[in-house]
Amino acid sequence: MRLLRYIAKRLLHLIPVLLGVTALVFVISHAIPGDPARMMAGQKASREAVENLRRSMGLDRPLHEQYLRYMWGLLHGDLGRSVRSQRPVAEDLKDFFPATLELTLASMSLCLVVGLPLGILSAVRRNRPVDHASRVFSVCGVSMPVFWLGLMLLLLFYRNLQWLPGSGRLDVGLDPPASVTGLYLVDALLEGNGPVFFNALSHIILPAFCLSYVYLAVITRIVRSSMIAVMEQDYVTTARANGLAEAVVILKHCLKNSLIPTVTIAGLSVGELLGGAILTETIFDWPGMGKYVVDSVNFLDFPAIMGFTLVVSLSYVFINLTVDVIYAFLNPQIRY
Repeated sequence: MRLLRYIAKRLLHLIPVLLGVTALVFVISHAIPGDPARMMAGQKASREAVENLRRSMGLDRPLHEQYLRYMWGLLHGDLGRSVRSQRPVAEDLKDFFPATLELTLASMSLCLVVGLPLGILSAVRRNRPVDHASRVFSVCGVSMPVFWLGLMLLLLFYRNLQWLPGSGRLDVGLDPPASVTGLYLVDALLEGNGPVFFNALSHIILPAFCLSYVYLAVITRIVRSSMIAVMEQDYVTTARANGLAEAVVILKHCLKNSLIPTVTIAGLSVGELLGGAILTETIFDWPGMGKYVVDSVNFLDFPAIMGFTLVVSLSYVFINLTVDVIYAFLNPQIRY
């Protein structure tokens, strides 16, 4: 019951967060020099045609009136209409969000599947060759620019070795699976379509690694430091003295009690992966929200920019709430 009250209280805090985000992004996006009506009408359009288009879009009104009009539509579930595609922004985001979500989940899975065992191994084999190799791997991850890594991956695995495809979610000749979740890998499995599944898997490997490398390195170091701190506790020494197997001591007593910092970083990483996939999606021509918002910025598409920001902000709030709830399951002493 306390947990439900805590969740309800956190959801109420969502309101001022969204108000602040919308106001800030609205002012910043409209401060950018340029005229969306001119870009939409074309450079050869007459001034009268541009003015008529500006009035129809409400761009001739004062900024505070435009914001209030936008918020009124937002209360009714209307994110506005994209200047570039002339479609509702909610429909555009519905089409592009699954690709970004699939890339984010693949990247996070890679972070956990590789980062957790590597961090545990580094802690158990502290100051040994495995630990030193892990340290070098992590330092390279946190210091390597994403755009440079993406270009190098394309140059090596796509252009030179030709092992993996370089862009898109599927080869041109393949039809996507029937949409159930919007995630090609999941939908292909549900459909039992092996060729589409493996083709989608080959397409997601390079962008997923490129996007996850920084967070993989961070998670590895966090797991290592947390494990080392827990392994020095008295109850771990007692568990070993009672004759428990080393694997049981490491996985049951050490790992579980060192997961709270790891869960915190992993939760923040999911939010950052959703919002930070812009460079990766642009480099690999991945048809997700990141590429969508880049094209929208180039077109001064204010409603699309606002819609993307709201989706990412909501994702951050719900991810942080989920992380806080997981704390209570990892540590029974935590009460809300």
